[in-house]
Amino acid sequence: MSELHRTRRTDVVIIGAGILGAAAAFHLAEAGHRVAVLERGAPNREGSGTTAGNLHIQGIHTRRPGQDVPVDSERFLPLQRAASERWSTVEKRLDADVELRRGGGFMVAETAEQENELHEKREWERAAGIATELLTGDQAREWLPLLSDRVRAATWCALDGYANPLLITPAYLAAAFRHGAQVHAFTPVTGIDRVVGGYVVHSGDRSWSAPVVVNAAGPWIGEVAALAGIALEMAPVVIQMHATVRVPPVMRHLVQHIGEGMSVKQVTAGNLLIGGGWPARPVTTAGRGTASMASLTGNLAQACRVLPFLAGLRLLRVWAGPLAATPDEMPVIGEVPGHPGFLVAGGTYAFTFAPLWGETLRALVAGDRPPEPIDDLGPGRLTRRTETPLRKGSCPR
Repeated sequence: MSELHRTRRTDVVIIGAGILGAAAAFHLAEAGHRVAVLERGAPNREGSGTTAGNLHIQGIHTRRPGQDVPVDSERFLPLQRAASERWSTVEKRLDADVELRRGGGFMVAETAEQENELHEKREWERAAGIATELLTGDQAREWLPLLSDRVRAATWCALDGYANPLLITPAYLAAAFRHGAQVHAFTPVTGIDRVVGGYVVHSGDRSWSAPVVVNAAGPWIGEVAALAGIALEMAPVVIQMHATVRVPPVMRHLVQHIGEGMSVKQVTAGNLLIGGGWPARPVTTAGRGTASMASLTGNLAQACRVLPFLAGLRLLRVWAGPLAATPDEMPVIGEVPGHPGFLVAGGTYAFTFAPLWGETLRALVAGDRPPEPIDDLGPGRLTRRTETPLRKGSCPR
């Protein structure tokens, strides 16, 4: 049999080389597992490479524009705290500079109702062990004079920050490679057979057998699950980002809005990145989208309202990036009921949670307790229980 047609045996097949797949590959390979990562295109090209790179550690706003179901931001907080702890050591563990910056962040309010949300959020943060400070508008402007007079209150969290999305995923993959992981770019998965002892994953004429499959395919997570006979209720969503021209350092903090989707920060290169989950034009069948003029004008007007100096900067670039959304807007991670060894990881705020989810997937593969409780985030809530028939063959370890 030729090398092309031979089924390769490994311990874990990871589908998707975005930040979640890369983080999982690192933690699993570091723990001694044989790992194969299959990516349909170039690694980090899709949602992970087009995201804003924010590290959201204080409570988040509950709705991006056009979002039907609000996020349970109180449930997020223990996960954000745990993720923050892991981000603090990620550069040392990966032996790489990923432009990790913990410049702190403001969450601003413009109305009395939004200010009440800040008070409630701060109590949740206190209970979760996340240090935040409640400021009046004037106090916030003393710290960041760029804020407009419309800001009537804010919370401050020193742990908020940024990592370069173009550096962190390659750093995870490089570290995984040093531990023996194999990364196969431009290798779209075309079939998944369940066999005795595991799965056989196909990409055209090539195949890999393993007792464990990790589906971290981002916007295509539902399509990949369907190849294994799993109906997973997830859908791709495309959001857009905006970048100004480079300017000298003017703002080292992340600024977000409690009542609206908005995030603004200055990255190391000097550009101001403006986002907040505003939708791009409808997603195509290929899972892609193009920028929306309505979202561009809406997002920029909102950002200039809070940070008026932005109005004097020239817009350099707009882009759209896909993400995977669940119907309840919560993350999904865990083993699919009825499909032993088939794990799923994805959903919202995957960038912030990546170090935590990578460690969680390692624990699940090993049969260990996850670092944080995740029973309510499992894929069972998104599936119709199915049993995929076994094909002839086996998956020897």
